[in-house]
Parts: sequence; C-alpha cells; structure tokens
Amino acid sequence: MRRGPRRGPLSTVVGIVLLAVMLFPVYWMVNASLQPSGSALLAAGWFPSHPDPSGYVSALRDQGRNLVTSLVVALGSVVLSLALAAPAAYALAWFPFRGAGVVLFGVLGTQMVPGIAVANALYSAYNDLGLLNSYPGLILAESTAGVPFAIILLRASMRGIPREIVEAARTDGAGRLRTFRSVVLPLSANSLVTAALFTFLFAWSDFLFALTLTTTETVRPVTLGLYDYLGAHTNRWNAVMATAVLASLPAAVLLVAAQRRIAAGLTGGAVG
Repeated sequence: MRRGPRRGPLSTVVGIVLLAVMLFPVYWMVNASLQPSGSALLAAGWFPSHPDPSGYVSALRDQGRNLVTSLVVALGSVVLSLALAAPAAYALAWFPFRGAGVVLFGVLGTQMVPGIAVANALYSAYNDLGLLNSYPGLILAESTAGVPFAIILLRASMRGIPREIVEAARTDGAGRLRTFRSVVLPLSANSLVTAALFTFLFAWSDFLFALTLTTTETVRPVTLGLYDYLGAHTNRWNAVMATAVLASLPAAVLLVAAQRRIAAGLTGGAVG
C-alpha cells in the first residue's frame, strides 16, 4: 500500500507555531478573565498568580439573561432555517422545474446582500409590524442568513443521494413527503448537522441585527451585552473577558462535538 508523504520536523514545528499564534487570543482571554477586578488589560501577567473568579460572578449576574436570549434566538433560528431550507433543497434537488436555475441564483444572490441593508429594511418593516425587541423578530432576522446557506448545502447533499434508493422507496408505495421524511432526511443527516451548526453560529455571533432591531434591554443578545460593557474608561476587564469566555463555550463545544459530521457534511455537499 502506498503511503502518503512523510512530514518532516520542520512541518511539525511550523504547525505548532501557527497553532500557538491562533490560540494565543483565546489563552489571553481566559488569563485576563481570572485577573483581579480593576486590573488593566495590558498589565495582566502571563499567568494569574492569584486567580480571581469575580469576573465570572459579575458576568453571570449581568449577562446571564443575555446568554439565555442568545441561546433562544440561535436555537429558534436553527429550527426555522432547517424547516424552510430542507423542503426547498429537496424540491430543487429532485424536482427540476422551469426557472429552478433562476431560483437557485436568487438564493445565491441573497448571500451577497450587505447585512446593513437587510437590517435597515427589517427595521422599517418591524417598526410597522411591532416586531422590534421581540424573540420572533430576531429569529426571523437571523434566519435570513441561515436559510440560503442551508438550502445551498442541503441541495448539494441531496443531489448526491443515489437515485436508485429514492426510486426504491417510491416503488414501495412511499409518497414524496414520506420519501423525504424517511429516506432523504436520514441520508442527509451530516449535512443537516452542518447546516444547523453554521446557522447556530451565524445567530450566536450576530451583532448587527441585535444592534439594529433591539432598542431596550427586554431582548438583548450577549453580543450586545458585551458591547455595553465596553467604554472609554472601563476597568472591568475581568468581567468583559469572562463574558467573552462564556459566550465562546457553546460554539466551541458544538464544533468539537460535531466535527466529524461537519467534515462529512461539507464533503458530501462538495461532491453533490
């Protein structure tokens, strides 16, 4: 069996250096979050000699509600995006119709629209509909990024499903809806997980829609709460960094837990 090219020690050293450079901001964020309250950010030592958890206490007290808000909005966006994108991708992949290419081009085109233009348009519409400062309003706004991405990814994945499998299900008497639910969706599980994860990350890390569509503290995602912490004379860097650490944990945990499915989902979409 032919072996792949062997990596020399230089490649290993370069890889370690690049990894250290990329992870240094994460390390410094955790380090600063454990510094005593009032410490200047640049004055923090390389290691906290006396770790102080007061930053996390302040972060949970001040930003706990905002973290829950971000979680609700992100999960709601995932559910809504997949509920809309999966049937649309199925139709575009398996039932070609006149104008399907135009529809797909339109889906791709929505990815090119600047977010600020979408946010400004939504603000006017939400102001008339009473959706400002509401969970449904933010979920709908976040889905404007999740739905097109999920359609593109899922369509490519569904096109890669062998036609014989789908035809066998139809021969056994399964209708289009039953085939979609019992055959196509299970075979697209990796792409569904990938689309769900990226949609979650889009919504979890969003700042623009949160800033534009919320004007009170009733519904405030953690990205906006973190922004409110900052100021010209802030001395609560431990609370700021503790909030950033807490806000990073869900994304990091999901990425680690679903990394194999993500790789398989992106590969399946690329092949399709």
